[in-house]
Amino acid sequence: MNIRNIIKDDCMKFILFITLLISFNSLASDYIVKVKTGAKLNTKSNLIRLNTSFGDFYKLSGDQKSDLKNLKNDPAVLYIEPNYTYQISPIEVSQKSTEPSFDKQWGLLNTGANSGGYFSAGIAGRDINAVNAWKITTGSDEVKIAVIDTGVDFTHPDLKNNIWVNEAEQNGKAGVDDDNNGYVDDIHGYDFANKDGNPIDDHGHGTHCAGIIGASHNGIGVAGVMSNVKIVALKFLTGSGSGTTEDAILAIDYAIKAGVDVMSNSWGGGDESLALKDAILAANEAGIFFVAAAGNESNNNDTTASFPANYKIDNVISVGSMDGRGKRSSFSNYGANSVHVFAPGSNIYSTFKSNSYKSLSGTSMACPFVSGILGLLKSHDSYLSILEGKERLINNSVSSTDLQSSVAKGWVDAFKALNN
Repeated sequence: MNIRNIIKDDCMKFILFITLLISFNSLASDYIVKVKTGAKLNTKSNLIRLNTSFGDFYKLSGDQKSDLKNLKNDPAVLYIEPNYTYQISPIEVSQKSTEPSFDKQWGLLNTGANSGGYFSAGIAGRDINAVNAWKITTGSDEVKIAVIDTGVDFTHPDLKNNIWVNEAEQNGKAGVDDDNNGYVDDIHGYDFANKDGNPIDDHGHGTHCAGIIGASHNGIGVAGVMSNVKIVALKFLTGSGSGTTEDAILAIDYAIKAGVDVMSNSWGGGDESLALKDAILAANEAGIFFVAAAGNESNNNDTTASFPANYKIDNVISVGSMDGRGKRSSFSNYGANSVHVFAPGSNIYSTFKSNSYKSLSGTSMACPFVSGILGLLKSHDSYLSILEGKERLINNSVSSTDLQSSVAKGWVDAFKALNN
């Protein structure tokens, strides 16, 4: 699952590329139990109820495995599955820089010179056409996008003005659930990994994704796809990059209750989870886009499914990665019937934890480009439906024989999507 490539320059140095990939570990110590709505369990088990609005879910601790047989035979139980563990495996990182500049952001404006690799040049114009899109809209403070990830550095100077604020909690009392949503002091979102109201990013991945979506156009750092947006920080992956189904569905439920327009999900891989599918279905019913990274294993997702990107739900948009030449990134998953669009994902410069900046590669980076474009579409048309938004993304993509498939037509174009 971990891929490490060391490329040696003949004369000078070694460069280690690490792309952020989230792998899937199906060896769970706990279990998720879904019970029929309103039904009473006959089995006496010490189940922990999960606070969700889209079903009656419980967690069964691994030390109670003796109860599994009885629960499986209980007519009130709909299903039982492992509380799967998701992990971030670093497989490609490019050199860190402390000099933020729009010139480095080829995904927004590809000059050819700013998008090449170490052995080949990029091609001008192979980008999301952001500069022209900004002539129509740069976003709106009314649009909310949930970054479901390792958290967000909401103190970052390029992000702090675009972070969502839960005013009831900000103006309330410390240690009190002022808005009665079941979470205490959740001013900017919530940390489900550590069970507290401080979703600060102690890894960096989530902050990088947030910057791609909504770094302010303030002249002091990088630019996001949106200059104006409200980012809801939802942390379910720890600083070491691992998280569970339990925390993922709670984060999704929180985002639904917060009324977000888009959920950006740069994580995935592994087996199908019915609980996670139920959560995404609930987001679909609420009219929320669920954008998902296609994965970084160079796999065909048609034959080797990667979840959540492979769920066949209307609101799910699976995103593959392209490089500065407009070709599929070597690490990116693909699939004629399962990957909907491609976006820049190789060597992407964005915000990072601790008020810094960094270049990273992966479908993790391509995903928030699409989330940001959907945010622009919602800013321009607040009544945009899921199916219309999805069609506009796909049908207005720039046609490319390198990326074209049964579903995908090429890479996303923000300007064309706004105009058509």
